[in-house]
Amino acid sequence: MSIKCLIVDDEKLALTLLESYIQKIPQLELVDKCKNPMDAMQVLQEQEIDLMFLDIQMPGLTGIEFLQSLVHKPTVIFTTAYSEYAIEGYQLDVIDYLLKPFSFERFVKAVNKAIENIKLKKGSISNQTLSSDEMVKNEPAEITHIQIKADHKIYKLKLDDIIYIEGLKEYVSYYTATQRIIALESLKKLEETLPKSRFLRIHKSYIISTEKVKALEGNLLEIGDKKLPIGKTYKEHVVQTIFG
Repeated sequence: MSIKCLIVDDEKLALTLLESYIQKIPQLELVDKCKNPMDAMQVLQEQEIDLMFLDIQMPGLTGIEFLQSLVHKPTVIFTTAYSEYAIEGYQLDVIDYLLKPFSFERFVKAVNKAIENIKLKKGSISNQTLSSDEMVKNEPAEITHIQIKADHKIYKLKLDDIIYIEGLKEYVSYYTATQRIIALESLKKLEETLPKSRFLRIHKSYIISTEKVKALEGNLLEIGDKKLPIGKTYKEHVVQTIFG
């Protein structure tokens, strides 16, 4: 598997060093190198990037601000001379943090973490890009769980365990009988990728497991130990799908 890389750094020496390190690892392919976030934005719009090496301290827009502005983020390794940004970096789900100057050995360690993360993400995506008919046909042989990146972990969550999913702006909360997992994800994307035979959008903020529904009371669905509202535009389809 070839990992497509992008370097974003305003220091020429850093660009040169990172490029030389990348060239030493056969799995890595350098797509481009940029001196500022605006150029990087254009590359991300035009190219599929798996791994981005991102400097934090840059004029105009910092690496942190740039990363916060992205809707679809590649796996990111921060590179900086300032250790005080480490905590903030990890809050943004950055896979690793390289403190300049860093050795090739330390670079390899960060890249290995990134490659494992990318493999897991691509494995999840390969299941999710099937058509809805293919999803139903392959279940449960292939679509038995989803992979969720949250809290600096990758969770393997069984579809059987999901009771409902709540949308929270750019985040979603997965609710099971024993836990709640909050992750950066789009509810709309989940609606398109989860098996339609098992999951249903009932509201702009909720997707539910149809298997977990207990009862309908007015505009409320009783599911698990919760009562969730049904949106007006969804009600006819929800009632027909679950109780029709």
